[in-house]
Amino acid sequence: MRSGKTAAPTMDDIAAEAGVSQMTVSRVMRGAGKTSDEVRDRVEHAARKLGYVQNRLASALREETTPLVAVVLPTLGNRVFSEVLNGLNETLTGKFIQPVFGVSEYSLQREEEIVRELLAWRPRGIVLPGLEHTDATRAAIRASGVRVAEVMDIDGEPISAVFGISQHEAGRATARYMLEKGYRRFGYIGSQGGRDLRAAKRFNGFCEVVREAGAQMVLSQVIDAPSSMVEGRKVTADVLGQSDAPQALYYSNDDLAAGGMMHCLSNGIDIPGTVALAGFNGLSFLEALPIRLTTIETPRLEMGRRAALSVTDSLPGPEGPPENNVVNLGFRLLRGDSC
Repeated sequence: MRSGKTAAPTMDDIAAEAGVSQMTVSRVMRGAGKTSDEVRDRVEHAARKLGYVQNRLASALREETTPLVAVVLPTLGNRVFSEVLNGLNETLTGKFIQPVFGVSEYSLQREEEIVRELLAWRPRGIVLPGLEHTDATRAAIRASGVRVAEVMDIDGEPISAVFGISQHEAGRATARYMLEKGYRRFGYIGSQGGRDLRAAKRFNGFCEVVREAGAQMVLSQVIDAPSSMVEGRKVTADVLGQSDAPQALYYSNDDLAAGGMMHCLSNGIDIPGTVALAGFNGLSFLEALPIRLTTIETPRLEMGRRAALSVTDSLPGPEGPPENNVVNLGFRLLRGDSC
């Protein structure tokens, strides 16, 4: 033993403390085989008491895989994706598998780099946002043989299994509702400089329905900055200050729409009399707003849960989910007072 350091506890130490065999300790730590609740509790109590931390890297070298699920997030600035991550984490808890993630900031090139970095750790599975990826990303995933699940969107060509909604149809549904309420002149406010491809699909669907009805899209303003209530308030002020302002505003998400609402309320602009507002996502903070926002609610937690099950169920084994397994989890139009 080197001076100044104490020996780390081993599985033999835990076995002696818990009064079980080393093999039993190994089974408990790996989550493999059958052990009684009482034995498992004794082993876990002994491990905590001794300060034991399992060497996952050694296990990974033996098994050529790690107890990790890799996750790529588009941003940490939108709570939508934290809810997906919550669904993943909730489902992985108890499976002795941990999520690790990287953030692409809506860049497909950055996503490619993150995927390569994460695959180098030999994860059990990988979860990606959306269906648009570089050819190199797709090739790296296929070459790795890792299980993959895509979330959020079903409009496109999946790598394997996908759990999401039709972004295109969500935009169409919002437009139909606003047209039914009598609005004919529309504006659109987005963010991320158009890099959010799912928002672009919603906008395209929205525009299709507006054109089919003979109504007008009088303006579209997509800022380069990330979405936020602050940006939504600023750009709404700019849009409504124009001489040819729209009757109704469709926002790429609820953060921007809530900011737009704050601008209207603070400047005495009647909602929906002067301008109607609609967002997307159905975030919980909307319940705190003075006017209920019309929006689309999406099953983000369920997307995370389904993706986690898809990449981890029946492990170990090379078989993943069937190719082109598209699961449409649907969305719900929340009819608020803003439209």
